Amino acid sequence: MTVVPVTSADLGAAEVSWFSALCSDDYRYLGVPDGALRSSWDHCSEIVKTSERLGFRNILCPSSYQVGQDTLSFVAGCAPLTDRINMLAAVRCGEMQPIMLARTIATLDHMLMGRLTVNIISSDFPGEVADSAFRYQRSREVVEILKQAWTQDQINYQGQVYNFSGLTTDPARPYQIGGPLLYFGGYSPDALELCGQHCDVYLMWPERKEELAERMKAVNAVAERYGRTLDYGLRVHVIVRDTEAEAREYAQELVSRLDAQQGQAIRERALDAKSLGVSHQAKNREIADMDGFIEPNLWTGVGRARSGCGAALVGSTDQVLSKLEDYQKMGMRAFILSGYPHLEEAEHFASRVLPQMKTCSLPQAYGRVPASTPATPLGIGERR
Repeated sequence: MTVVPVTSADLGAAEVSWFSALCSDDYRYLGVPDGALRSSWDHCSEIVKTSERLGFRNILCPSSYQVGQDTLSFVAGCAPLTDRINMLAAVRCGEMQPIMLARTIATLDHMLMGRLTVNIISSDFPGEVADSAFRYQRSREVVEILKQAWTQDQINYQGQVYNFSGLTTDPARPYQIGGPLLYFGGYSPDALELCGQHCDVYLMWPERKEELAERMKAVNAVAERYGRTLDYGLRVHVIVRDTEAEAREYAQELVSRLDAQQGQAIRERALDAKSLGVSHQAKNREIADMDGFIEPNLWTGVGRARSGCGAALVGSTDQVLSKLEDYQKMGMRAFILSGYPHLEEAEHFASRVLPQMKTCSLPQAYGRVPASTPATPLGIGERR
């Protein structure tokens, strides 16, 4: 029985995704820059193409100003290079005027023929330090405007940040019915309120199972107030080998050249470096054992040189598979995985664990993707 009610209770499968390192997040030795693994178009698009070939169902394309490519431009570039994998585009709310954002997302959704998913982000802009309540209010208004643009004939919206009246939604009508699924991660009360009311998949960073269960209960309590359920997901790194000893040996090798000051600099350059979620990842490292583990097969060493998701599943094929199956039993339906280097670790996971998992595309499972091109202005609708 799942920890809380979930939208896809009878699905029996999970959306298993990989990660494209747009934000200077690929290493052979953690914290040691390697020019061959830079966040270039060539390297990151190769991660996408390889992930599709290996059978991953979605791929997270993150967003960070200081060290990253532009996410939506990257996703657009990947559209003609792929035909099966979904693209999970991170969108920092407020960066783009919301009606123009609605049109951009609709354009991408048509280019991908319904393979677009959206990760809603509420962190500060470059050069901005905004109050958390304001950031989440801005994100709430952006999401509500997007939903109007994707489901109604006009946008009429009066908020604290944005006000629009009588704007046609023709350019913003997406390929998918009701628009792309919204994935969301955040730990503050304002974050949970936004997610519980409007989003589809609540993403968590790795913690002990009992703490993950409490996070699921907290956001479900909000969703219930709005008569909704959510699906849940986990963003986590993986190191999987034939034996646990081999996996642990590689984990130690991965951090063997890490300078503590360099690791701190990498953590602090991210726009979410001071978020509540990041502080919980730091706490994981404080309570870990001498080898960096906080529970069997969950290793916190990655967080020594990374903001955000800071732990990895480390173990044999059976151990990593068992952990993922336990998470599924809790109610998780989405796994966003990664490893270092990303191309090599994708091969390790795909050759060992992925064939033993029943996978799905959540937009397909939700019935969002039409069987043929929709009758929208960007599809086959009446031209006006």
